[in-house]
Amino acid sequence: MGYARKVGWVTAGLVIGAGACYCIYRLTRGRKQNKEKMAEGGSRDVDEAGARYNDWSDDDDDSNDSKSVVWYPPWARIGTEAGTRARARARARATRARRAVQKRASPHSDDTVLSPQELQKILCLVEMSEKPYILEAALIALGNNAAYAFNRDIIRDLGGLPIVAKILNTRDPIVKEKALIVLNNLSVNAENQRRLKIYMNQVCDDTITSRLNSSVQLAGLRLLTNMTVTNEYQHMLANSISDFFRLFSAGNEETKLQVLKLLLNLAENPAMSRELLRAQVPSSLGSLFNKKENKEVILKLLVVFENLNDNFRWEENEATQNQFGEGSLFFFLKEFQVCADKVLGIESHHDFLVKVKVGKFMAKLAEHMFPKIQE
Repeated sequence: MGYARKVGWVTAGLVIGAGACYCIYRLTRGRKQNKEKMAEGGSRDVDEAGARYNDWSDDDDDSNDSKSVVWYPPWARIGTEAGTRARARARARATRARRAVQKRASPHSDDTVLSPQELQKILCLVEMSEKPYILEAALIALGNNAAYAFNRDIIRDLGGLPIVAKILNTRDPIVKEKALIVLNNLSVNAENQRRLKIYMNQVCDDTITSRLNSSVQLAGLRLLTNMTVTNEYQHMLANSISDFFRLFSAGNEETKLQVLKLLLNLAENPAMSRELLRAQVPSSLGSLFNKKENKEVILKLLVVFENLNDNFRWEENEATQNQFGEGSLFFFLKEFQVCADKVLGIESHHDFLVKVKVGKFMAKLAEHMFPKIQE
């Protein structure tokens, strides 16, 4: 029995020793793998865990290890595994930034509507911060509050209009889009419009030169549409009407509809009729009249033409009609036979309302521009 007991203890000792050796091996291997991952992906684990995420505030010391963490925009390295991780980190960072901005502005409340004191803190962040994800989060909070009528006056009185407008100079498309959204919400106010008019030329240039169908372009078009709801500032866009028609012809459905809303505002103002008719339009404009085109696009474009027809005094301006250059919208309408062929080509459209609008438009066009034909 003594010999068997000794054998058992020896066996147990060997098993325990082997287990301890295996644990040490696993720990050593795990540390080595972590070091390799850290070398490949930077401080990934630290960043994703959020341990270092106190750098949302510009008051932090930039000399810490946060400089070793590269901030990737959401579109970084699309189509790769690294890009997927980068976008995930960016989304997580943006979420934490929004929470941190809300906490700084209103530490004891989770309400969306902020007080004047809290709005002042948000504006300070927008003015002082240089970090894109902090600016994005602060502008989102500001835009949400600018959607309320009572906050539009408060933000203006706090000096918010020039602070937000200054962000339009950024090259970051996401931040610029958010700034345009804030200004768009603020522009639903007569006094704000009066102060924002000085930025209309910049917004117009940025909108026209932005990437076609981009979020920045659409946000700019929405702001310009709001600024032209009344006739007061429409003349400031007179030199850009040709560019808007170009965007309309080249853009996707969403861009087309947004441009049409802007053109409808201008076409309702008789004082802008000559500027619209003088605008150069792409030769492809007529090709939009087809059965495949979106119904709403066709109807809105016909309304623009009808308003022009109604507001422009053809008889009084007959002597000056030769001032319209070739390729202008005037010549597009003047080429009655060509225009008629293209427009009448959709009389067989499956939608009854489109048929009615087409017939109404052609009758008005013939009555105003070609009265002798009617006789």
